[in-house]
Amino acid sequence: MRPTARSDETTIDEAGNADHRTRNGMVRREQTRRKLMAAAVAVFSQKSPDAASIDDFIAQAGVSRGTFYNHFRSTHELLQAVNAAVSDGVLEVIDKMVLTFDDPLERIAAGCLAYMSLAIENRAWGRFIVQVGTQGEAGGKLVDVYLPRDIEMAAANGDFRFSAMQVAHDAILGGLVRSIQSVILGRTQPDHVRETLMVAFVGLGVDAERARRVCWMEVPKLPISGDSDFSALISE
Repeated sequence: MRPTARSDETTIDEAGNADHRTRNGMVRREQTRRKLMAAAVAVFSQKSPDAASIDDFIAQAGVSRGTFYNHFRSTHELLQAVNAAVSDGVLEVIDKMVLTFDDPLERIAAGCLAYMSLAIENRAWGRFIVQVGTQGEAGGKLVDVYLPRDIEMAAANGDFRFSAMQVAHDAILGGLVRSIQSVILGRTQPDHVRETLMVAFVGLGVDAERARRVCWMEVPKLPISGDSDFSALISE
């Protein structure tokens, strides 16, 4: 027996309702995931990854333990997600600006100073950087891609002289994170980051006058949109 028009309409309505429920479920799931990631920024800005527990995140986000595990298997996986959504996204914006410079020293300085400016202007993010540092995935593309690329270019140009890449890498990155910490804790002024970077450059073989000129360069304002993951997660 052929189905009636009425039954056809009912089937279509049921399918539409199912699709609607599926879409709503996906939206709610993404909202909960973002809530947990925003909670992670808040928690990691106060505690190191080793000190933070799942209880900290579920309390900050106002969700259950089961909800946490529906989205992340561990606090480490949550940290990876935050870094992928926020840190690497910001670093890609910074790198677009960095690549407008040809001089590798200017690239390094511009990238470090832009990173510093964001950390100081957005204190929750700055405290996150200080607590998490650049360990493991927390350093993201800054550690793995962008900084090594420009250090290698500076060495190839004869600007940097060092015994191993890790020496130059640690001198610049370690100084950047610690100087951001000093500024955020109120121990010194933002120019401290420039001074620290200049000391690293001179230690790596750059002429002092050139190092000062590069480290005191003006850095363009970054076009971080208000609806970016960075803006959303640090403001929630």
